[in-house]
Amino acid sequence: MNNWAVISTWSMSYDGLVKAAELLKKDKSAGDAVENLLRKVESYPLYKSVGYGGLPNEDGVVQMDAAFMDGDTLAQGSVAAIENVKHAVSVARRLSLNKTNSFLVGEGATKYAMQNGFEMTNMLTERAKTIWQNKVKQQLQSDLHPYDGHDTVGAITLDRNGSLAAATSTSGLFMKKNGRIGDSPLSGSGFYADSHIGAATATGLGEDIMKGCLSYEIVRKMAEGKSPQEACDATVYPFCNDLKKRYGQVGEISLIALNKKGEWGVATNVEFPFCIAAKKQGPQILMANPGLHNNTKIEPISQAWLDDYQKQIKAPVK
Repeated sequence: MNNWAVISTWSMSYDGLVKAAELLKKDKSAGDAVENLLRKVESYPLYKSVGYGGLPNEDGVVQMDAAFMDGDTLAQGSVAAIENVKHAVSVARRLSLNKTNSFLVGEGATKYAMQNGFEMTNMLTERAKTIWQNKVKQQLQSDLHPYDGHDTVGAITLDRNGSLAAATSTSGLFMKKNGRIGDSPLSGSGFYADSHIGAATATGLGEDIMKGCLSYEIVRKMAEGKSPQEACDATVYPFCNDLKKRYGQVGEISLIALNKKGEWGVATNVEFPFCIAAKKQGPQILMANPGLHNNTKIEPISQAWLDDYQKQIKAPVK
């Protein structure tokens, strides 16, 4: 095989993707690479939608969801509404080794992490707390919708042995209801991986992504012979169009995919930056946008866009 590749959602995953690419070059496993990618994102305090510094729910508590899937064995592990755990994705990966009790939520997930030696910490940074306090004040002053951000980090890795792995991590909707869970930890919706075929992960409004089991649908279409890009386009755009007709609205939805050959694909109904690296393709950030004919327009990001992005995430909070 001797081929490797990695794809991940959002520009915030770039440093993690570089780390994953380095591991894959050194013949490390797809599982190790994807876990390390997500841990890098979870550790950075300025990313408001993942891990340490993630924005809290309406009660001011950071509750995280994460998942891991081994494409060789189809083993899966997930956590939801877990609290005070530095790396939710690592807990999910450990749970994937269990024959039963592989999906834990709330207090049970947090207790498991504590009992099994995972790093525990207060995930609510002062910066995130200030943002939450400001939003509470705004709600009291006007009828503002508290929703803000849902940028799940999702990633797929292919190692030199032909093994695929997928993982996700998110703090979910800002100001969400206590205990709210989106698509990210749910098999078939937020993620799916099969080393015989390919893998996909999702980011966006979980309540809508779950209506279509979109990650599994993309993998199923790849199994029928479609390329990752064809499978993404054929899944995301018809679903979004149909959901808008039947449900009256559709939230932001973006998916990435990678097949066993190392070919990748993306589809989205919003502007969506993602990261990619492969044996013959150095790490880079690309921008996807919905095309005019149920297809996806992909182009490199501009330096101006990247500079503005860095400025936004590092802007002081008052």
